[in-house]
Amino acid sequence: MKQAPEHLVELIEPIVEGLGYECVGIEYNPHPQHGMLRIYIDSENGILLDDCSKVSHQVSGALDVEDPIQGNYQLEVSSPGADRPFFKLNQFERYIGSSVQVALFKPIDKRRRITGEIKAVEGDAVVLREGERLIAIPFHTMSKARLVPEYLLNKGGRNGK
Repeated sequence: MKQAPEHLVELIEPIVEGLGYECVGIEYNPHPQHGMLRIYIDSENGILLDDCSKVSHQVSGALDVEDPIQGNYQLEVSSPGADRPFFKLNQFERYIGSSVQVALFKPIDKRRRITGEIKAVEGDAVVLREGERLIAIPFHTMSKARLVPEYLLNKGGRNGK
């Protein structure tokens, strides 16, 4: 998955969780002039702009002190949204029965994108149902995975009319 380097996760995750939020995931896209560090947070009550500001302020302070990133970058803190990204295998378990779109590093059956319903997590693989077919996709082969919001499925997607 498009997870940030481990040293950034180890620095940021405890700060986010210490503030009472779930750290859904952290993306880091390095670039000499336009780097991006994106942190997805969530809570049982949802996420508001004030929550993002609070986390941004605390993480920004820690990044200034630790200085783990060379060069310029932009820090962004946001809610995962309706099309929530997945960063960890256990996140799929919470959404069994929901649809997910997965991008792969290497094709499976000549395809790099698969959309299907999460049926199970077995070992280190996610089992998706695509139509009548079950496909076990090893987690380490996924470059990206996102939840497909119900309103998209019902608005002309597979379940649409």
